[in-house]
Amino acid sequence: MIERCLRVEHDGWLSLRLALWPNCTRERHASEMSTFCANPDRYAQFVAYDGARNPVGFVEVALRNDYVNGTTTSPVAFLEGIYVVPHARRKGLARALVARGEQWAVSVGCSEFASDARLENVASHAMHRCLGFSETERVVYFRKQLHENAA
Repeated sequence: MIERCLRVEHDGWLSLRLALWPNCTRERHASEMSTFCANPDRYAQFVAYDGARNPVGFVEVALRNDYVNGTTTSPVAFLEGIYVVPHARRKGLARALVARGEQWAVSVGCSEFASDARLENVASHAMHRCLGFSETERVVYFRKQLHENAA
């Protein structure tokens, strides 16, 4: 069973986010979740449960109006995060979660669904390909610290 999360306290959503992004504080997760719930036309998040109502996976999708690498339309649905607990993997759950995200994306007028993954995350690359995504480009980001007295 897959349910849309419309409130921060939705069963299992926080625990699944903590599993995917363990370096993020509970407070930051709660803040982001509040933002998502307050903007249901811009964000959609779904949690999947097993037969015993244990949370086993989630997906978060955002509507992006800015340029999204590799796309040609706007707005674009963007796969912000997806996680399936290890014992529930390779059973079609990620595909079902992404399908729910796709349904939402179409309902809000999107014709493209985008995502990203770190260059070294080859498992994520493989999952994306299995879910029907195609790679569009690879990017390395750069940063330079600016100093107030720089000339």
